[in-house]
Amino acid sequence: MVGEEGAFVLGWDEVLTEEELSMTLKVLCMSEEEFKEYKEQDGWEDDSEEEENSTLSNEALSRLKTPCKKLLYDSVLLTLESYGSDLKAEQDLLNKEAYEKLSRREQQALHVRYGQKRILHQLLELV
Repeated sequence: MVGEEGAFVLGWDEVLTEEELSMTLKVLCMSEEEFKEYKEQDGWEDDSEEEENSTLSNEALSRLKTPCKKLLYDSVLLTLESYGSDLKAEQDLLNKEAYEKLSRREQQALHVRYGQKRILHQLLELV
């Protein structure tokens, strides 16, 4: 369901791998009984049209059911914990003095990490 990368891609305004995230949330939030029923009814195929017509914009994420929000929230926290530093530490490195001491490669990595963390924090606020 998650694809080859094993991750979901989030942008500032929406989930870029929305089909994978929608299906994953749907399945992970099902009870065992619901999952068995869904699987027996070949529900995977029936929902494809419904899934195509929905987008996981930031607004839609904020309207998810509570179990899905909780799952996303906990997943984001785990992802943030996997970083070696927090958002505040990245912001501190972006000040002119500290930033100039970094190599070009370190500066680029800092921008990537900072952007990723900001998106994840935004997602925490939405859910």
